[in-house]
Amino acid sequence: MFLRKHIQDFFQVQTSTVSLAERSISIAGGFVGILFVMMISSAFIGSTSVVFVVASMGASAVLLFAAPHSTFSQPWPLLGGHLVSALIGVACAKFIPDPLFAAAFAVAVAIGAMHFLKCIHPPGGATALVAVIGGDAIQSMGFEFVLYPVLINALIILTVAVVFNFPFSWRKYPASRIHTPTAPQNPEDAYSDITHAEFVVALSKIDSVIDVSEHDLIQIYDLVTKSKLERESL
Repeated sequence: MFLRKHIQDFFQVQTSTVSLAERSISIAGGFVGILFVMMISSAFIGSTSVVFVVASMGASAVLLFAAPHSTFSQPWPLLGGHLVSALIGVACAKFIPDPLFAAAFAVAVAIGAMHFLKCIHPPGGATALVAVIGGDAIQSMGFEFVLYPVLINALIILTVAVVFNFPFSWRKYPASRIHTPTAPQNPEDAYSDITHAEFVVALSKIDSVIDVSEHDLIQIYDLVTKSKLERESL
C-alpha cells in the first residue's frame, strides 16, 4: 500500500470521480467534433494530408469534450492558440531552410506567443509543427493554411462543442456560462467571500499556468465551505 501510494504520487495517476455518463458524453462529443472536422478538411486539402491537420484537432477534441471547463479549452485559447501557431509555423517553413530547426523553432515561438497572448492551447504546438513538416500539400498552401483548414476546423469544433455541451446543465461551455456562487444571505451561514482580485494575487504567487478556471475554483471553495458549515451545525 505504501509503495503503491508513492508510485501514484510520482506518476500523478488521476483519481477520477467522473461518472460513466459523463465519460460517454465526452466520447460522443469527440466523435461528432472530429467527424465534422475530417469531412471539411478532406474537401479542402485531400484525404492524404488531412491526417496531419486533424491530428492537432484531435488533441483539441480531448480538451473541449473531456475537460470543457479547462482554461485550455475555452474559445480564445482554442482559436488564438491554433491561429497564432499556424501563422508561426508557416513563417518558419518559408524562411528557415533547415526543416529540423524550423520545426523546433516554430513550436518554441508558438509557446511563447500563446503565453503573451494569453491563449495557451497545447494542441497549438502540433499545429505549428504540422505547418513545417506536413508535406508539400500543406506547405504549398502558404499562409492560406492559417485560414483553411486551421481557422475553419477550429470554428467547426468550437461550434460543435458549444452546441453539444449546451443540453447538459453540468457541462458549462464556454466557462462564461458558469455563474459565480454568491455568499449565503443567512448571517449564521456566512463565510469569507473570495474576490476576483484575491484570486489573481494568489495565482500570481504560484507563477505557473493552472489549468482550472476561476469559476471552478470558486465553486469548489463554495461547496467545501458549505459542507464544512453543515457538519459544524450538526
